[in-house]
Amino acid sequence: MGKCRTGVIYNETRQTVAAERAESATTYWARLIGLMGRTVLEPGQALWLSPCNSVHMFFMRFTLDVVFLDKNNVVVGLVERLPVWHVSKIFWQAHTAIELPAGQIQQIGVHVGDKLCFRQS
Repeated sequence: MGKCRTGVIYNETRQTVAAERAESATTYWARLIGLMGRTVLEPGQALWLSPCNSVHMFFMRFTLDVVFLDKNNVVVGLVERLPVWHVSKIFWQAHTAIELPAGQIQQIGVHVGDKLCFRQS
C-alpha cells in the first residue's frame, strides 16, 4: 500500500507504547489510500500520516480514533470514534495524524499536550 516504514509509536510524555505495530504513510498516494481496503485495524496497530491535518473516512469499513500532532509531535487534537463516510475537523496546528482502532485513545491514555514519536523498527 505504499507504506515507507514500520515501527513503534511511543508516548514520550507518559513513557508508554501507544502502538506496537505502526506503519507510516508519507507519499500522496499512501496517505490517500490509507487504511481503505482493510477490514479491520487491530489493537496495537496504527497508521502515521504525514503531512496531515484532517482525515476522511470515505470507503472505510470501520470506525477509527485519530490523534493529531504538530510539527514537534505534540498532540494538538483528538477525535474518538470517527465513523465511516465522515471527515474529521481540520486541526490547523497539526502536521501529522495517527489513525488507531476505535477506543484506543482512551485505552492508551493519550492526551492533548503529550509528545509522541515514531521509532522505526
